[in-house]
Formats: sequence, C-alpha cells, structure tokens
Amino acid sequence: MTDKIMLLEICANSYQSAKNAQDAGAHRIELCQELSVGGVTPSYGLLKQVMNTLSIPVYPLIRPRSGNFVCSEEEFEIIKHDIQLCKDLGCAGIVSGILNKDNTIDIERTKELIELSKPLQFTFHRAFDIAENPFEALEQIIDLGVDRVLTSGQATSAEQGIELLKQLNKQAKGRITILAGSGINSSNAKLFKEAGFSEIHASASSKMEIKKSLFSEPQTYSDPIKIKAILDAI
Repeated sequence: MTDKIMLLEICANSYQSAKNAQDAGAHRIELCQELSVGGVTPSYGLLKQVMNTLSIPVYPLIRPRSGNFVCSEEEFEIIKHDIQLCKDLGCAGIVSGILNKDNTIDIERTKELIELSKPLQFTFHRAFDIAENPFEALEQIIDLGVDRVLTSGQATSAEQGIELLKQLNKQAKGRITILAGSGINSSNAKLFKEAGFSEIHASASSKMEIKKSLFSEPQTYSDPIKIKAILDAI
C-alpha cells in the first residue's frame, strides 16, 4: 500500500489558504469559511476569486449555517441554490449532506442534492461523524452514489478514530472513498497511508500574528510549510 500515491485535500478557509494549498502541491481543496464553527458555505466572491485564479480542483462546502446538520425547507433551498452556483462557476465537486433529527441520513434530500450536483463529484461531509450507526449510514450513502465520505471515525481526531476508519474502509471495498480527516499532520499522516487509505484531509493551519482585536479571534490560514511537510511524509 505504501508505494501508491496518497492524495492530500486541504481544507482552505480563505483565498490565501487556497493559494497556499495549490502552491505547496496539495491535490485538492475543500473551500469553506469559518473553520472555528466547522465551516460554512464560502461566499460568492471567494468562490469566484478562487475559480478565476487557481487551477487545483475545488470542492466547496455547502452548509448554510453552523450547528446541527438538520435543515429546514428554506435552508434546503439555499443549499440547492449554492450547489447550482458552484456548478456554474466550474467547481470540481460538492461537499454536503443532510441528517434527520435522530441523526440518521436524510436519504431523500441528500439524494436530491447528489442528483443536482451531477456531473460533479459529491463528498458527504462530517455530519457522518454523528450518524447513529456508521456502518448502516455508510451503506446508505454508497447506495445514493456518494463518491467519498469525510470522517474522523466518529472521534475527536482521525488518529483516535483510526480503528473505526479501518473498519469503514474494509466495508467500503472500493465502492466509496473513505477520506480520513481531523487532526492529520506531518507526524501522523503516514499512519493512514500504511493503513491503506488513499486520501487524507487536513487544514494544516497556523495562526496569523496580528494585533488582538476586540471583535475577532486570531485568524488561521493553511500554512504552505505544514502542507509540504504532510506531502513529504506521505
């Protein structure tokens, strides 16, 4: 397994993060904003700037707000509008997904999003990590035609969840890509390659040194040095 190329997806929260990811040699970007709340849909301006100037495949996160992964009818319409916008802009994939109130996969509405996204690839995001039964949920999203699922193995970090990740990868049998993510860095990335995963996801974040503001926390960005270190490790 270790001689195969492993793909690195960088979770980029700004234009500079996206540019850093491309310049450092990352293979794909998940583009979002507000990483401190788990990420939300990037703005039109950010999407357009990234698509106009970068060539790396871009998969926007489509999540209209922070909090849970249940959505109202109005929020569902917003998600669909955003997916269409991303298609019109030429994005390579979509990262989204919806749960029911009992934390099971909302099959009907997720199916509608997948159909709307075509021919773009579809990643089911980390809502999977609060799914009640991960093995049943995996079969459901495979049946829906999802291309990959971003998951930490339902743990705080992918390293802590690696045993469940291995079980999910074995269950998948190549029918879906298990994209391991959360807390992956240059010191632990090789663990996932040795365990047989073909793709990993990281933010490779550093904090920007700026004068403290009354209204903001320190800004984070995807650090090209950390990205290159992960690539070197795999």
